[in-house]
Amino acid sequence: MNRLHKLTLAILAASFACLAQAADAPKTMRGADIPAGDPAPEVKAYAGKKPGLQQPIARTYKEQPPVIPHAVDNFDEITLEENQCLTCHGPEKYKEKKAPKIGESHFIDREGKQHAEVTHLRHNCVQCHVPQVDAPPLVENTFVGNIAASKDAKAKKK
Repeated sequence: MNRLHKLTLAILAASFACLAQAADAPKTMRGADIPAGDPAPEVKAYAGKKPGLQQPIARTYKEQPPVIPHAVDNFDEITLEENQCLTCHGPEKYKEKKAPKIGESHFIDREGKQHAEVTHLRHNCVQCHVPQVDAPPLVENTFVGNIAASKDAKAKKK
């Protein structure tokens, strides 16, 4: 057989092998067929509706950013020019609005220099702070946090 015939036969054999393999049911990496993807969880309602009407939600560890105890649906998008959160939580208005003041860390830049205004590193509030929703945990969780542990230690000392 000449070289061209051998090459043609090799290509046909490989094609038939691929077709035969494709005829088998596809296998998943999990080893089981999955008829449909997991559906997205339903949208949960915010625990709070109007700002100022909810109790602050307790933190579970010291460094945890506080969660937002009110809905943020009607708030404007945070841009480089505007941040509607600061109209209540900024240093000029927080007392008048009876809202928690943003943390001092929000006024410190990368070099550790204190500023009079919020630095752009911390300007986008929802980057760390999330609205609280009334939803069960997605997975089983036994996390306690260091705030609960320090409270327990203080109680044992007494």
